[in-house]
Amino acid sequence: MAESWPFLDTFEPDFRPLVVIELAKGTKEETIEWFTKRIVDKKANGGEYNMIFCAQLLVKPLVTESGDEHIYLIGASHLRLLLGAETVGLVKECSDNSMRTFTYSSRKTFKDFADDNHNFLTMAECQYIIKHELENLRAKDEKMIPGYPQAKLYPGKSIVRRLLTSGILVQIFPLHDREELKKLRHSWYGRVKVGYQPLDEIRCYFGETIALYFGFLEYFTFALIPMAVIGIPYYVFAWEDYDKYVMFATFNLLWSTVILEVWKRICAIMTYRWGTLLMKRQFEEPRPGFHGVLGINPVTGREEPVYSSIKRQIRIYLVSLPFVCLCLYFSLYVMMIYFDLEQWALDYHEANESNFSSLMLFVPSIIYAIVIEIMNRIYRYAAEFLTSWENHRLESSYQNHLILKVLVFNFLNCFASLFYIAFVLFDMKLLRQSLATLLITSQILNQFAESLLPYWLQKRHKERMKKRMCSLKTDTDLSLVEQVNLEKEMGTYFGTFDDYLELFLQFGYVSLFSCVYPLAAVFAVLNNITEIYSDALKMCRVYKRPFAEPTANIGVWQLAFETMSVISVVTNCILIGMSPQVNALFTDSKTDLILTVALVEHLLLAIKFIMAFVIPDKPRDIQIKLAKLEFESLEALKQQVRATDVYNSEK
Repeated sequence: MAESWPFLDTFEPDFRPLVVIELAKGTKEETIEWFTKRIVDKKANGGEYNMIFCAQLLVKPLVTESGDEHIYLIGASHLRLLLGAETVGLVKECSDNSMRTFTYSSRKTFKDFADDNHNFLTMAECQYIIKHELENLRAKDEKMIPGYPQAKLYPGKSIVRRLLTSGILVQIFPLHDREELKKLRHSWYGRVKVGYQPLDEIRCYFGETIALYFGFLEYFTFALIPMAVIGIPYYVFAWEDYDKYVMFATFNLLWSTVILEVWKRICAIMTYRWGTLLMKRQFEEPRPGFHGVLGINPVTGREEPVYSSIKRQIRIYLVSLPFVCLCLYFSLYVMMIYFDLEQWALDYHEANESNFSSLMLFVPSIIYAIVIEIMNRIYRYAAEFLTSWENHRLESSYQNHLILKVLVFNFLNCFASLFYIAFVLFDMKLLRQSLATLLITSQILNQFAESLLPYWLQKRHKERMKKRMCSLKTDTDLSLVEQVNLEKEMGTYFGTFDDYLELFLQFGYVSLFSCVYPLAAVFAVLNNITEIYSDALKMCRVYKRPFAEPTANIGVWQLAFETMSVISVVTNCILIGMSPQVNALFTDSKTDLILTVALVEHLLLAIKFIMAFVIPDKPRDIQIKLAKLEFESLEALKQQVRATDVYNSEK
């Protein structure tokens, strides 16, 4: 680049690159100068409104042999990161072992804090702070991106979002810490061992959201073991005797309730230790994709985009809802085609009675399982587009609407055929065959698509990149250039959505109809054991490092799993009522049978909700600590009010 900009020449001598920004090749110099100036400007000029801090983000171009400066490294001074930690509301451990929201004015009271200790904030926390600052760069007076008149801006529009949609900004991603990653890989999946995952180390490196997912995956795998142990003898000794599955179904009902309630307690323990249980999220910043006319937030008093909720509701109910209903109809239509294929395969087998015809009985289920996976993935893209078009203000609201759309479709797409076989066709043998085929096929496809294929592609790319970097000669730190060039070509991890969805569907296969196919829990355990290692591998070797996202729980997924457990009570009660053993007790009146099954179902649901009420979501010691913090906050507020009253009376 011919020019040098003075504001890029003022960074600390110990500049630590944390985040990488890649601009499109050939981006105009005036655009680069304007964007980088907005990043390094003081908060009064380019950051959050009504927040005037003197610290600023630091930018350094990554110079390669070609001299093409389109990749920039972003860092921040230690002071800027500490002020940012207060802005985002990070919670840290104090010297008295309590957890409190970090403030710069009381920084000396926090454990391990020192002015020269730059490791007080983890690298993941520093990257999260920088991401927060970049996402909150919004247009104030600009009408367009300098150098690109077609890229329009208006007050309140996210600058990063506009640059991404205009193709000027290619990507933003946090850098890996290769030494820490090497240690994490060794303790996480470097050797095959029987033991717990290093969740605290995962949290320090990848953040709370990903650590909670792996914590839930590990917990769910252990919780499946009792179901698997009980299911094996049922499979071996009572394969065709569905009457003996009554006790298994009853245990299933209690199991599905207890594991979800116990998880809440385990989750509270972990997130309190990590500090996210105390983080305040009620004043969440607008998501980068949110757009509207610049206005004033009546709660915070800050300037931010404002969009009519009526317009959003119109988009949801007049466009999104009809589209979802149309997709559900199409899913049912495909299901009926599957049953036609099943009938054709059965007729072919009856006509030929050969080994080949026996194998053909499984072909329709395998084809249907593959079609289900394809339809789920296509629908996912459509759901993301619609949810983004609805223009939700908060990221949490966006995620909730997206999850709702995807869950409704996936539930119908994956389980509608099983409900039809069980409660319309009353064919338990076909139900067992279809359940086994859908479960095993979906697990194989997911393992291949999510882990094996991306790992193979990334390994090939890494080998090509290393050969190219060996011939590179430059004065720049070769290891950093190589690292950035390797990581920018890696795949992007789009969050835990697909991982939780896979566990949700697996939970449905196990809890809804496992009394018909007891080995469902066995296959789920085996799949999850390999899933832990394959997911760890893809996080460390296949994908770019994702930005950390603080979270206090698994969010709306907890409600999704609880809803599935309620549905499982209904399905298992009906399956029990359909068994010959129970029917033999009501030979005179089917009405009595139906009423009895309904009564038992209501009693089990009552027991389920009583158990959910009796088992506290948080352990007693954590409840006391939270109450103590609330009391201290109220006392501090009272003292502040008294001091203000005394000051006003003396004036």
